[in-house]
Amino acid sequence: MAPPTFAMVGTGANGASIGADLIRAGLDVTFIEQWPAHVDAMRTHGLTVHLPDRTEVTPVDAFHFCQVAELRGTFDVVFVSVKSYDTRWVSELVRPLLGRGSVVVGLQNGMTIDDVAEICGADRTVGAVLGIAANMFEPGVVHRQYDKTETWITVGGLDGRITPGVALAAEALGHASVASVTDDIRAAKWMKLIANVPEMLPSAILGVPLLTAVSFDGMRPVMDAASREAYAVATALGVRMVPIFGLSEAQVPPGDDYSLLLLDRVLESYSRPDTRVAVLQDWMKGRRAELDAFSGYIVRKGREAGVPVPVNEGILAVAERIEAGELRPDPANVGELTAVLERVS
Repeated sequence: MAPPTFAMVGTGANGASIGADLIRAGLDVTFIEQWPAHVDAMRTHGLTVHLPDRTEVTPVDAFHFCQVAELRGTFDVVFVSVKSYDTRWVSELVRPLLGRGSVVVGLQNGMTIDDVAEICGADRTVGAVLGIAANMFEPGVVHRQYDKTETWITVGGLDGRITPGVALAAEALGHASVASVTDDIRAAKWMKLIANVPEMLPSAILGVPLLTAVSFDGMRPVMDAASREAYAVATALGVRMVPIFGLSEAQVPPGDDYSLLLLDRVLESYSRPDTRVAVLQDWMKGRRAELDAFSGYIVRKGREAGVPVPVNEGILAVAERIEAGELRPDPANVGELTAVLERVS
């Protein structure tokens, strides 16, 4: 039997560094990327990943998105690591790369599994939840802030079964992380969303690393309120509260204190003093950010469930002003965020 083949579609900081680990483990991995300068840099110099205690340079086979139509054959596992708002069209892009038993693994935080399933098929769809911290500000170079032994990834199929595709994806990701399989990927992704909601937009709005943002007077109460709202929406939708980040069932407290514990885990285990959230990295690069994947998602689902989420609505409104060019990410915006909590208290 031929060895399995893998594609990493979207090779930003997370996708590239994970893909490099798979290549270094001897797996057959093809990179597919939309940033031309990044593709050129990787073809010329390989991929450079700076880790806390070393630097690794890995030769990679890199193709531009426009070259997907030139690829022949299929991949056993297609990892998708693009922005949430790119998920649907990228799922269409990779459909010709899928064979009979192929799976598409959304290496994304955020609720993208339904988009993948609608386009590629529920039986092919594998969701993932990631605990990873990495930055990329120049083509061909990633700064990964935690090594693979400190990176956590869990995967699961929509129906909870451990199919050959799910098992293969988990085995491969075990070369890049502490990998596991969950029987309730939707719940696990909700837990990560609850953890991401208080950090992503608030710290990006302030334009500073996450640990700096949470140290500002009045910011942790804002973050906690956003967390509790996300938890309330999940509860109203019947989401099961499951352990993530390597926690055990016994460590999951009753009630919405779990939402605060999840943020604590992000701050303690996945954040360095210079860790900037993905939303801020996008704004720094002049790119559109994933507002709809975080507070925007909670606002939408809160309305559907009839659960008030005024703090997330207020945070989203400030972020939308930054997207519109009315504000810029800056510590001076702390007053904008604390005022959100004051208005609803």
